[in-house]
This record gives sequence, C-alpha cells and structure tokens, in this order.
Amino acid sequence: MTMTGKQRVTRQLLALGLFSSMCATGSMWAQYGPPPPPPGYAQGPGGWEAPPPEFAAAQQRGYHDGVEGARKDFQNHREPNVNNRDEYRHPNFIARPDRRSYKIGFQRGYQVAVQHMYGGGPYGPR
Repeated sequence: MTMTGKQRVTRQLLALGLFSSMCATGSMWAQYGPPPPPPGYAQGPGGWEAPPPEFAAAQQRGYHDGVEGARKDFQNHREPNVNNRDEYRHPNFIARPDRRSYKIGFQRGYQVAVQHMYGGGPYGPR
C-alpha cells in the first residue's frame, strides 16, 4: 500500500507538530526548575538538625546522636528503626541519671531526621 503525496505531507506535519509540542514542554520545565524545599529544611544553626532550645544537655546530645544515627541508616539503605541503633538501646556512655533524657532526645532527633531524609510514604513528608 503506497501513500499519496497528501498523506505523506499530513503525516510529516503531524510529526513536526508533536515534536514541537514536546520541545515547548521541555523548555517550560527548564524555566521554572525544581520546587523550593519546605520551610525548616535548611541545615545548620536553627535548622531541623538543631535540637530544641528547651532540651537539657543530655537531651541535646541524644537529639544530635539520633540525627546522626538516622543519617547512617539512610546512607546504608537500612530500614529506619530507632530500636536498631546500639547507641539508643545501650547508652552506657551517658551517666545513669541522664540516660532517660538522652533516649528521649535521641528518639526525637531520629524521628525528625527520618522525616527529612526518607521522604514521603510511611516515614513522613520530605
């Protein structure tokens, strides 16, 4: 089956139109770029990595260690679970009276870090 000249021109124009619309869509995305990060996502002093100011010293250390523990789990592609962290389960390096406070801070830091690093789904928003 052969195509007539009119059919061939029609097919070429359709292909050109499709190609043009794809190029225009790509340039539209290139103009706007990715969306901005959510508020509080910045790292550094006052960002999500900083422990709440009302935390006592043991809680602040726990918060920091919890963030680091979640970061290690994320980097090693492990399922996030605070109970799998040795420093949470056995904080023997903390004075006995401060261990409960340390674990509360650790759990909070781990939870906040998981929400930021693991993204949506069962672990919270990115």
